[in-house]
Amino acid sequence: MKDFQAWLESRIKVDGKLGNLGSAVSVSLSRSDIVVETKIAFSKRYLKYLTKKYLASQQLRQYLRVIATGKNTYELKFLAVNNDQEDAE
Repeated sequence: MKDFQAWLESRIKVDGKLGNLGSAVSVSLSRSDIVVETKIAFSKRYLKYLTKKYLASQQLRQYLRVIATGKNTYELKFLAVNNDQEDAE
């Protein structure tokens, strides 16, 4: 989780610049949640895009899915992976 938090802090763009969070955006870790607080307009879709990009870089994209569970929240859920090759034949 700390790796993901650091990755978000380095990848979030503010005013078109990477790592320009300042006091406008804060990324914090609390237990198993990462909280992104902003004082400026911030797209929820942009946060989902960054999360998917991180999962792809860690080769976890095929096992986890980013799902909106509320107006301001996302959750990562495991995908059901079937390893039964006999059923496919």
